[in-house]
Amino acid sequence: MSAMNASLTTVSSRTDLATVMDQIGRRAREAARALSVATTAEKDEALTGMAEAIRAAAPDILAANAEDVTEARSRGVTTALLDRLKLDDKRIAAIADGVAAVAALRDPVGTVMDAWTRPNGMRIERVRVPLGVIGVVYESRPNVTADAGALCLKAGNAVILRGGSDSFRSARAIHAAMVEGLHSGDLPEASIQLVPTRDRGAVGMMLAGLDGNIDVLVPRGGKDLVARVQAEARVPTFSHLDGNCHVYVDRGADLEMALSIVRNAKLRRTGICGAAETLLVDRAVAATHLAPLVKMLLDAGCEVRGDAETQAVDSRVKPATLEDWGTEYLDAIIAVRVVDGVDEAIAHVEHFGSHHTDAIVTDDPAAAERFLAGVDSAIVGHNVSTQFADGGEFGFGAEIGIATGRLHARGPVGVEQLTTFKYRIRGAGQTRP
Repeated sequence: MSAMNASLTTVSSRTDLATVMDQIGRRAREAARALSVATTAEKDEALTGMAEAIRAAAPDILAANAEDVTEARSRGVTTALLDRLKLDDKRIAAIADGVAAVAALRDPVGTVMDAWTRPNGMRIERVRVPLGVIGVVYESRPNVTADAGALCLKAGNAVILRGGSDSFRSARAIHAAMVEGLHSGDLPEASIQLVPTRDRGAVGMMLAGLDGNIDVLVPRGGKDLVARVQAEARVPTFSHLDGNCHVYVDRGADLEMALSIVRNAKLRRTGICGAAETLLVDRAVAATHLAPLVKMLLDAGCEVRGDAETQAVDSRVKPATLEDWGTEYLDAIIAVRVVDGVDEAIAHVEHFGSHHTDAIVTDDPAAAERFLAGVDSAIVGHNVSTQFADGGEFGFGAEIGIATGRLHARGPVGVEQLTTFKYRIRGAGQTRP
């Protein structure tokens, strides 16, 4: 039995779990060293092989997913969770296509970011290199298994995946196909490892860093999971806690454009982190823009919670509380407030927002530039929906998550953000005086 297969045996006790997790961490570190010098061709061959293996394994993946869905239904999980969990032929094809798209991306590893020559003749280069070993803890979505594995591999990183209990069987089936792909590029099986247990103790061990073998952690899931990772992790994290996103309709906004953007930002998909949760309307156009915007939302089945001015335009509007301005609903609910211009809109976003994604709708370039400069969010948009907060929409091929921190990665975390850099110095015998 290979080391990888051994890690997939049943974990029967906490002692066994500690041993298995230690082995996973050590193997990941060994694989990371091999991946750091792997060629682009080797990585791309492996990724192409993974995409083909996922397509070929569709019947097995669907069978595993059906068991997960049946178990989830028996526990009475929400319709939204079932939708995230359930796979079909179209979704599996999309997963495979996503892996193939990552293979087609430019390899960031080895890119010279900057170079200069010192007066003594030394040549210094800043060069992109992999981060090392990345731990990903996620819930429900089986596709994260493939997305995270592919992105980490492309950037030359080993990855340890700990999927959610709900998608346990689905993730294992997808992972098995990805291991087949690794063989295509003659890369170590331990390049992409899946924690073989539902025991939550494995998450705690990953948060502790697996004896220094995890370099970065990425949580993908609900607020409770992300909060735990941010509070307990002993290694750096790429994460966001809330997606409390705003759309501000400025006095320079075209009404038809505002209606289209607000509808899409709120209602295209209400359960994603880029969905708008608060609408701000400039008092200067409240008489012409507020009622049509509110009516459009209400007629589309969205609950509106508004301030006094918003309540006055439609009897269906419910009163907003202070808590509403800071709430990520992830549902067909939106808070609406009238503000005195772009400066008050910026102040509201900065006070109540989560620094995720915020947008202004306006034809006034000066107002747009003030909003883009003044809002300190990972993604700030002008005349676009907040639902473009996605690595695929940014041209990254896919994303491992969205980060709202201010260090290293910010916004969608794609292949390039999964690298760091080192300095290479080339000399001709120089010594320091």
